[in-house]
Amino acid sequence: MIVSTPNSQLPPSQALRRGSAELAGSKPASGGGPTSKEHGPGRRSWSAAAVLFGCWVLGVASSGSAQAPPVLDNEHVRVTRNDAPCAKGGSECGERVVVSLGAGPQRGTIKLIPRDQPYTPPARDYLEVAIKPKRPAIKSPPVIIPPDKNSVLYDGDDFFVFEEKLDPGDTRARHSHRERVVIVINKTRLQQWPDGAPELFRDQIPDDVRFNPPVVHVVKTVGNQSLRNIVIEFKR
Repeated sequence: MIVSTPNSQLPPSQALRRGSAELAGSKPASGGGPTSKEHGPGRRSWSAAAVLFGCWVLGVASSGSAQAPPVLDNEHVRVTRNDAPCAKGGSECGERVVVSLGAGPQRGTIKLIPRDQPYTPPARDYLEVAIKPKRPAIKSPPVIIPPDKNSVLYDGDDFFVFEEKLDPGDTRARHSHRERVVIVINKTRLQQWPDGAPELFRDQIPDDVRFNPPVVHVVKTVGNQSLRNIVIEFKR
């Protein structure tokens, strides 16, 4: 026994193909009498046009892809990968930090774009970190102790960008951070001693993006590779 599935219960693409096939194979009625077995040239042309139109609709539907969701989106920043919604600026876009994720010497390099200035994004393998122009006050640790052994790449009124570096086996003395965006460049493993909290270990996964809370801690690289991150730390 053959069971026919109604078009309404089929996926749209199957329903459209079935509808086109049924339309092409239907037999026109002739004055209430027996149906004709012959299709005229006009009927064939109309059926072919219907099939072509259906294929066009399917192609349009399949070619339109939804925009990828942000990697990180909170009240301070929006981070997107291989997508630059703030390339032209706009009321929702403040300064932008573009971070290269490609292989080779360009990996981990940054470009800072001032607010309202349009730019051409890279072709691939990058992050756009868009600072939101209207943000709440940033959270800070109880004490401010600048970390050593890092390289400051940009220092502005509201935030600064630095390359966080620490060789294998090396320890960074007690220091602090405000709220910040952390973009991991190298794979490695850290041992940390936060103030008032137990010792912990943290794996660094390349291309991971995090928004970290304020902290005062001591850090040691216990992995085989050097710690290397791009950090956007807020001042206010």
